[in-house]
Amino acid sequence: MNMNNKLSSKLDMLILPVILVIIWFIICDVLVLIPSYMFPGPVEVLQAFMKQLLSGKLFKDIMATLYKVLVGLILAGVVGISCGLILGWSKRLERLATLIISILRPIPPIAWIPFSILWFGIGSKPAIFIIFIGCVFPILVSTIDGVHRTKGVLIEAAKSFGASNTQMLTKVILPATLPYIVTGLKVGMGIALMCTIAGEMIGSSTGIGYMILTSTNLFDTGSTVVGMLVIGVLGIIFDYIFTKIQERIFW
Repeated sequence: MNMNNKLSSKLDMLILPVILVIIWFIICDVLVLIPSYMFPGPVEVLQAFMKQLLSGKLFKDIMATLYKVLVGLILAGVVGISCGLILGWSKRLERLATLIISILRPIPPIAWIPFSILWFGIGSKPAIFIIFIGCVFPILVSTIDGVHRTKGVLIEAAKSFGASNTQMLTKVILPATLPYIVTGLKVGMGIALMCTIAGEMIGSSTGIGYMILTSTNLFDTGSTVVGMLVIGVLGIIFDYIFTKIQERIFW
């Protein structure tokens, strides 16, 4: 019965997308109410997808984008988690850093694009830097929040056993903060996908963002939509992965 409920739930999730694709097909391919140069129909998008797939270019662009996303997210995770644990543990350091974080955090990552190109030139590095800037603050803030929410009884118990500050951070604070860290990484991954597209459109010659830009310039709207859908699918995959990780942590 449980399996039937899960299958029914998954089928329910497909109903609306299928309906939207049918409406899209009728409007763009059957009635042709919208010219293809303004927005392509599903048939043209499928043809563009097969063309990109068979040429091998789509796979290369996906790999290039994933490389930038993962490197940027890992760097942001290392900095955000380590700094978050330290700032959450030390109230004085948190007070010193609060103003800087409050100023830098609201700045859109794309505002750093001109500087990223000046500092790192053209290629993967500017996009990785933009991803890092976009991801590090959600991870940092989520980690700090997790440290603050660590139960005082755990800390007091560790102190009573003579735990050092290092042991306190690694054996008590870090495990208790792990759910918040994963949440911050999950939010960061969504931001990373958005940032990498913006970064690839400006300072890169590879990746899905670059493919979308070049396709748009050539009025190849089918390939443009393919790139958009690929980013959406990557987002679903990573969201699923982080959701499973969260389930393992909580349960």
